[in-house]
Amino acid sequence: MTHRIAMTPEAAWPARWAGVLLCLAVATVHVVDQGGITATRDPYYIGVAYHVLEVAAVVAAALLLVGLVRLGWLLAIGVAAGPLLGYVLSRGPGLPGYTEDVGNWTEPLGLVSLALEGALLLLSVPLAVRSLRRGSR
Repeated sequence: MTHRIAMTPEAAWPARWAGVLLCLAVATVHVVDQGGITATRDPYYIGVAYHVLEVAAVVAAALLLVGLVRLGWLLAIGVAAGPLLGYVLSRGPGLPGYTEDVGNWTEPLGLVSLALEGALLLLSVPLAVRSLRRGSR
């Protein structure tokens, strides 16, 4: 089985570095929000979701660094879209067993998170589409 990895042009490095930094920033905001790397938010499923997001963000950053851009950008979309959806649901109707943030739309750390995730989504979607069209990895 042959694995092809397309060479990434030098011009792509600024976008990849931006993606790396945004992924790591999203992970950092969520580590801070949960109270540290070893802490887990309540309810348990929210805590697990935080940890999954943080790991996914680091993996996406690593994939972008090593040149597996298709997979990296696709994972970055999830890293951006997942917490955006979680923010809206937790502030709007609330989530099962988690209603403490209902109506808390202006929490400063939440707004920072929204800005980072929005920027990552705006960066990663067109680059993921382009990588899929080109067939690069």
